[in-house]
Amino acid sequence: MTAHFTLQQIDDVAKAVQARTSRRPRVSIILGSGLNDLAGSVQNPDLIPFGDLPNFPVSTVFGHSGRLVIGELEGRSVFVMQGRIHFYEGYTMAQVTLPIRVMQRLGIETLIVTNAAGGVNPDFLPGDVMLITDNLNLMGMTGHNPLMGPNYDEIGPRFPDMSQPYDRALNDIARNVAKKEKLILREGTYAGLSGPSFEGPADLRFLRLAGADSVGMSTVPEVLVARHGGMRVLGFSGISNKANLDGSTVTTHEEVIEAGKIITPKMETLIRGVLRQL
Repeated sequence: MTAHFTLQQIDDVAKAVQARTSRRPRVSIILGSGLNDLAGSVQNPDLIPFGDLPNFPVSTVFGHSGRLVIGELEGRSVFVMQGRIHFYEGYTMAQVTLPIRVMQRLGIETLIVTNAAGGVNPDFLPGDVMLITDNLNLMGMTGHNPLMGPNYDEIGPRFPDMSQPYDRALNDIARNVAKKEKLILREGTYAGLSGPSFEGPADLRFLRLAGADSVGMSTVPEVLVARHGGMRVLGFSGISNKANLDGSTVTTHEEVIEAGKIITPKMETLIRGVLRQL
């Protein structure tokens, strides 16, 4: 398993991407479970399957197409990951976050990250969209921080500050878009767990006490690496299911995918509106 990648290996991937597109985007978007259809809105896309790129991990999860879609959205060149890589698939943190390192070497400055998440906040309902204002890095706290290992001084500092993982100015833009479009936009803290098992009732009660509003199995490692390299980050959770605090219901991945059909149009409206105002 790859513990870490050298800058040369990262640059090899970046060069392979550049060889397949003439675009030089400054904004990237990662699409979570059930949200792949948003990539269909990208105009004149260059399509690059993950497997075509050197050292690039391949997504193995249903609902993650596993390709780059580089094209135009709202008049901007965008770098879209149609699907992502997860730690629970058996990849290392270096592999999970390799796409972010490649984005940084390509000169991408802004990351819009999306995910499907369980609603821990009792007021949240399936189909809601939550603006991520902070995160609980439970994977990193338990020894799986993607910044462990050699530091890339050319990209960022050994001990990066994480007091503002999600860009406050971008958050304000998202709030304004939601207000203009008359969308209900929840806000809160996203808890990142390793998965792949869904959380049990005791897990969820613990997370709620810890201040989590949504929970999922991704995003936080990507955000840490993005911030390490100075990228601005905007995050959205699509609430795909309600927290099972008493063990009375069963959560399935199929449920998550179905909820994505309701969430995707809302995400698209928000992301398009943000892109127009960047």
